[in-house]
Amino acid sequence: MKGKTVVVTGGASGIGLAITKKFLSKGANVYMIDVNIDLGQSVLEDLKKTYGHVDFLTCDVSDQDKVNEVFAKIIEPIDVLINNAGVSHVGNIEKTSTADFDRLFNINVKGIFNCTKTVIPGMKGRGGVVLNMASIVSSVGIPDRFAYSMTKGAVLSMTYSIACDYVNEGIRCNCLSPARIHTPFVDDFLAKNYPGKEKEVYDKLAKTQPIGRMGTPDEVAEAAYFICSDQAAFITGTNFPVDGGFVSIKN
Repeated sequence: MKGKTVVVTGGASGIGLAITKKFLSKGANVYMIDVNIDLGQSVLEDLKKTYGHVDFLTCDVSDQDKVNEVFAKIIEPIDVLINNAGVSHVGNIEKTSTADFDRLFNINVKGIFNCTKTVIPGMKGRGGVVLNMASIVSSVGIPDRFAYSMTKGAVLSMTYSIACDYVNEGIRCNCLSPARIHTPFVDDFLAKNYPGKEKEVYDKLAKTQPIGRMGTPDEVAEAAYFICSDQAAFITGTNFPVDGGFVSIKN
C-alpha cells in the first residue's frame, strides 16, 4: 500500500478513523473526507504528528456537485476508495418519517453512488479498489432498523453490481458487513436513550454477538486493509462479515 492514494469517507471518527490510521501506518497517502469540519481539522493535526502524508477534505457525500468539486482537488490518481460515511436510525417503518428515510438514503446509498461514480472513470484500465461499508443488516433482519436496513441492503447490491460491471477493467469492489462495533456512536446512543443504564444495556447488546462482545474499530480496519491490499487481488464481488459469528452462528 506504500505510496498509493487512498480516500476514506467518514474518515474522521469511529471505524473510518481506524481505517485512516491503518492505511497511514502502511505508508499510503490518505485523503480523509468528513462532513464535520471541526472534528476533521482536529484529527488532522493529531495524525500529522504521527504519520506521513494525510489530508482532510470536508464534503457532504450526498451532494454530487460537492463530491465532484472536492474529489477534483485530489491530484493523484486514486487507487483505493473506501465508502465508509454513513448514518443510522432506530425505528420500524411506522416510526420512520419521510425525512428519516430520505436522510439515510441520501447519505448511505446516494453517497456511495456519488463518490464511486466520480472515482471509477479514473480507475478504468489501470485498476483500483472500491470498498463499501455495508452491515449485517444487509443479510439478516434485526428489530427497529427499517431505514438503516434498507440502505445497507442497497450497499450490498451495489457492491455486487460494480464488481460485475468493472472486473474487466481491473477494478475490484467488495464490502464489509460489521455487527455491533464499539464506537463513540454506541456510547452516545446509550447515554441518550438509556441514561443511568448504559452499562447494563451495553452488556446486553455486546452479548448479541455469539463471540460475546462487540467488535473494535481496529478489527474492522484490519479487514479493510487486507481486502484493499494486493494480497486480496483475487477477491472481488464479496461481502465480508466482521460480526463475531452473528450471521453464521446465531441466525
